[in-house]
Amino acid sequence: MSKYFKNKVVVITGAGSGMGRAYALAFAQRGCKLALNDFNADSLDETVRLVQAQSGVAIWSEAFDVSDRESMQQFATHVKTHLGLADIVINNAGIEGGFVPAWQMDIKRLERTMNINFYGVVHGTQAFLPQLIERGNGHLINVSSIFGLVGTPNHTDYCASKFAVRGFTEALMTELQSSKIKVHLLHPGGIATNIAQSSQAKGFSNQYLTTSPADIAEHLIKHIERGTARIVYGHDSLKTWLGATVVPLGILNKIIWAELKKVIDLTPYQAINKRK
Repeated sequence: MSKYFKNKVVVITGAGSGMGRAYALAFAQRGCKLALNDFNADSLDETVRLVQAQSGVAIWSEAFDVSDRESMQQFATHVKTHLGLADIVINNAGIEGGFVPAWQMDIKRLERTMNINFYGVVHGTQAFLPQLIERGNGHLINVSSIFGLVGTPNHTDYCASKFAVRGFTEALMTELQSSKIKVHLLHPGGIATNIAQSSQAKGFSNQYLTTSPADIAEHLIKHIERGTARIVYGHDSLKTWLGATVVPLGILNKIIWAELKKVIDLTPYQAINKRK
């Protein structure tokens, strides 16, 4: 196992379950100090317990909502005080969208999705990037999605948040290109997490969320060390990336609809189809 990560301070938001927990366990195996966050205090405590059972690494954890800018700034201050300057920051926290088409989307739900999935990344970046700058090097990983590569039905709000993460992070890469800070954009696809909680999302989840969080954690760590800018991994993720890159948008939309209409509620679309 590589010694590259030994004693590095790794910050992970959304560490209470799924990919965030898998990242915590994988980095702990490599001797990293961990700064962990999650909105759910009980889930976060369970991650801490699992890490402690596996290794004796130093841990600092705080439960708060990543959309709260002040809490994120305080978290960064506490991490620096208790663990030292951050080396690796993973803005991972996220929630599912409303899983309805755009014309039925609740504006409050859209705002909530953007606040967590996008502004949580912005807040994490702005809180911890000064520490990477002070250190003079490090890694910043912002988690988008394969739904930050293509638009999909019933995911208007979720896609908007993940495309926003993509644009923000790609611009940041350009801004930091002459520094020793490596910025990585992660596009997970089909990871078996508990993000899809609603009854509307269950069919989609059962069909497509099949990749283990532990697998993407190992893949991410490998590509952090390599310095890979865009990391695409998971069920159908490379196929999606290639489709988004080379297939004309009109054709791509037809392909996506033909595939996903099998697992979404088509009731909201009936009125539209009747007007054809």
